[in-house]
Amino acid sequence: MLLLVLMAVAAGGCTTHVSRDISADGVPGEVVFPAMEQAVLKEGTFPNPDSLRLVASGVTKDQLYDLLGRPHFREGYAGVREWDYIFHFRRDGQVITCQYKVVFDNQYYARSFYWMPASCAGLLSEPAPAPAPAPAPAPAVTTRRFALSANTLFAFGRSGPGDIQAGGRAEVSRIVNELRKTRGVRHVRVVGHTDPVGSDQSNLALSQRRADTVRQLLIAEGVPSALISAEGRGETEQIKQCDMSQPRSALVACLLPNRRVEIVADVEG
Repeated sequence: MLLLVLMAVAAGGCTTHVSRDISADGVPGEVVFPAMEQAVLKEGTFPNPDSLRLVASGVTKDQLYDLLGRPHFREGYAGVREWDYIFHFRRDGQVITCQYKVVFDNQYYARSFYWMPASCAGLLSEPAPAPAPAPAPAPAVTTRRFALSANTLFAFGRSGPGDIQAGGRAEVSRIVNELRKTRGVRHVRVVGHTDPVGSDQSNLALSQRRADTVRQLLIAEGVPSALISAEGRGETEQIKQCDMSQPRSALVACLLPNRRVEIVADVEG
């Protein structure tokens, strides 16, 4: 097909080249562009930039034809050492017109390439990627902490919903009212603690049961269940040290601050 098209062009009279002193390896001594009014395809074309980027030293005329189409001037196939094109590019709402020249070596492989004006070569540069939008700053998260004495909530050693004392219920209601007035509550943690009296295992289980019970009380007061987690930490976070050899009643009283349930709210903003 290429040969038939270019033979038809040649039948009307073709030019082997207009540049001067083209060397055997396809480099002209002087690059000459034909006048655009001499073009056969005077309107030129809007090329595919990706196809233009594939044009490189060593492509054949058939390959060049597949990428860019036939030359736009009276330039045939056999014996022709250069092909010329008129290309248009859209940039910033305007159309830029350029001339493009391919020069072949004496074996008719493309070897050198020229633009007029030379600045047109920059139109093939890959557009710089748009800068990624800066990530939105993470919202600041503050913590509000409420401590409840386990003895206020529960009778000594108890942990069930029926064991909650009136004073404890009132205190939890007060905290819920505070949470309702607080905007941006992201999470509420209920953390149970015990004193060191008893085994580690029993204390851990007791602290978890108390945390679970307070969590259920918060839910009953209207705090969404999805916002609340419960965790028992047993005797691992003591806030008061006492003489463990003193009488039991005195020891229980001394260790009172360690028997507590904390409600910790993570608040955004």
